[in-house]
Amino acid sequence: MDYVLILLPLVLFLIAYKFLFSSKTNLPPGPTPFPIVGNLHLIKPPVHRLFRRFADKYGEIFSLRYGSRQVVVISSLPLVKECFTGQNDIILTNRPHFLTAQYVAYDYTTIGTAPYGEHWRNLRRICSLEILSSNRLTGFLSVRRDEILRLLTRLSRDYSGRVVELEPLLADLTFNNIVRMVTGKRYYGDEIHNKEEADLFKKLVTEINDNSGASHPGDYLPILKMFGHGYEKKVKALGEAMDGFLQKLLDECRRDGESNTMLSHLLSLQQDQPKYYSDVIIKGLMLSMMLAGTDTSAVTLEWAMASLLKNPEVLKKAKAEIDEKIGEERLIDEPDIVNLPYLQNVVSETFRLCPAAPLLVPRSPSEDIKIGGYDIPRGTIVLVNSWSIHRDPKLWDEPERFMPERFEDQEAANVNKLMVFGNGRRTCPGAALGQRMVSLALGSLIQCFDWEIVSGEEIDMTENPGMAMRKLVPLRAVCHQRPIMNSLLA
Repeated sequence: MDYVLILLPLVLFLIAYKFLFSSKTNLPPGPTPFPIVGNLHLIKPPVHRLFRRFADKYGEIFSLRYGSRQVVVISSLPLVKECFTGQNDIILTNRPHFLTAQYVAYDYTTIGTAPYGEHWRNLRRICSLEILSSNRLTGFLSVRRDEILRLLTRLSRDYSGRVVELEPLLADLTFNNIVRMVTGKRYYGDEIHNKEEADLFKKLVTEINDNSGASHPGDYLPILKMFGHGYEKKVKALGEAMDGFLQKLLDECRRDGESNTMLSHLLSLQQDQPKYYSDVIIKGLMLSMMLAGTDTSAVTLEWAMASLLKNPEVLKKAKAEIDEKIGEERLIDEPDIVNLPYLQNVVSETFRLCPAAPLLVPRSPSEDIKIGGYDIPRGTIVLVNSWSIHRDPKLWDEPERFMPERFEDQEAANVNKLMVFGNGRRTCPGAALGQRMVSLALGSLIQCFDWEIVSGEEIDMTENPGMAMRKLVPLRAVCHQRPIMNSLLA
């Protein structure tokens, strides 16, 4: 009898599956899906490279089946523009439903997961005007300065003339910057506020990233629930743990009155508008900032340093620009960046060749639409392979070469071809913060140290096979402090 209970749903599923695929929907071409698993058996990391091979075979728009869910992948700039302009941009403003968004992101109510509508527009307004405005980012400049100075001091004290692995130091820098902006606390490196709290935060962030719904079969194969698959239970427990952590921070700030943090500002808004600025809304904004605003900047900085060491003529040119414009009497500052065009071009070229998120955050149409002449049904998971577009020879000369000079040609408007922060209405609201942090930190590393490859080693540019495009082999380099460090440490 137990076997009948198991087999009957399978038979019904296969019948429904055959019915779905016998429809006359004009889907984009793609590999033939298998029953139940669809094309999941073909998905091998790194996915952005696999998708580029699929695009070469099936075209710039192709379809896949992730278990029970339809997926469409976009791999050309004209199709991206078709997706994210006009009415299509509104239709494609929604996000697909994943279990992590349900249980960790407060039932799809955070700015990254909420459907398009009044609530999402309000969240966007809060981010743009209240917590990520130009004035507020400038108000937190002292935090960025302090964290960068701590990094430079640590490099000088512990690694000058020695080999340093940069990834953990860069991660400390970017995580501390965001967490201090949000809560006023330091969780990484020296002088942390509470080691137990810091360790819990690290653990929760790691587990959330590892259980992202965009990459987990539990979101695509509902049949797994029949066999006791524990993914949903695990994600639910993770969401409860993170909520408890954030609530503790919120209560602490409310009790102690921590000033000049994003959290304290949100609590002051709560006093004026308690019905809207609920604890859930505030915790959702905290969660979005602390997850989305940290890892990507650290990953980008490591790729930038690796690219400079692999292209020493570019590093030499960037250093010469800083020495000429800033000198050795003071440390580079954020207002200087606008006068350092080559440094900006180095950052742009890093975004192009090494995007921290090679696939843009998924979208999902709220109604049936057509893209590239093909039918895209409501609820489809729409992915944009920005990594592939950034290396498209139709858009870029010598696309595989690290060449910041390509962004000097303003007429070509190459910078408008970049989509590292997304596209359309759901462009990342933290883009300005990310650019400020990467530019200032990278400029400081170039100004304060001479860098060289470890003797006998080569810079390995292989990507780690994950959703975030980290380096597979962590960057190791030798740094020698320059004279400016003497005055900084005096």
